[in-house]
Amino acid sequence: MTRPALQVIRDEHAAVAAVLRSMLQMLERDPDEQPERFFDVLRAMLFYIDEFPERRHHPKESDLLFPKIARVAPQLMPVIHKLEEDHMSGEHRVRELQHLLLAWELLGDSRRPAFDDAARKYVQFYLEHMRTEEVELLPVAQKQLTEADWAQLNAAFQAKGDPFASGDRDPIYDRLFTRIVMRAPAPIGVGPE
Repeated sequence: MTRPALQVIRDEHAAVAAVLRSMLQMLERDPDEQPERFFDVLRAMLFYIDEFPERRHHPKESDLLFPKIARVAPQLMPVIHKLEEDHMSGEHRVRELQHLLLAWELLGDSRRPAFDDAARKYVQFYLEHMRTEEVELLPVAQKQLTEADWAQLNAAFQAKGDPFASGDRDPIYDRLFTRIVMRAPAPIGVGPE
């Protein structure tokens, strides 16, 4: 039986990683020339992280994937517990970044270092989180889960996925993706330099 859930997870991780790395590239730029566009792009990136990984991707992992792995590989419980803690704190972390970004935008450059520092730590945290899942959990899942497990996981991960990862158009989110891709300056997006 095929395991499309594994590919969906990897594709969604790749989409999140691309947005996170793009956020870091945005931080290398100065918002002075077009601050409205600059902050708009960063807000859209943070909204994307909150909307897809936090609200769609993580619940599928926490509610379906992790319990199945824990059942067949109980020795991975410390790893699963850590990943669960990451999931539980994820929404708060994104909200904190959104607040710090708004403070920078509204109160000026004295607030930039706080956002910059928190954003860089968040990106490092999130990339490590995804790496842990892909290196420590997914190979075990691939080898040890049953066909019934995969049928359930495939159905869940293929439903309401991240259109940024799948390339499937979702009209509800067209404005969000257009905002990120078309307004972010090249080479981050296709917006003007």
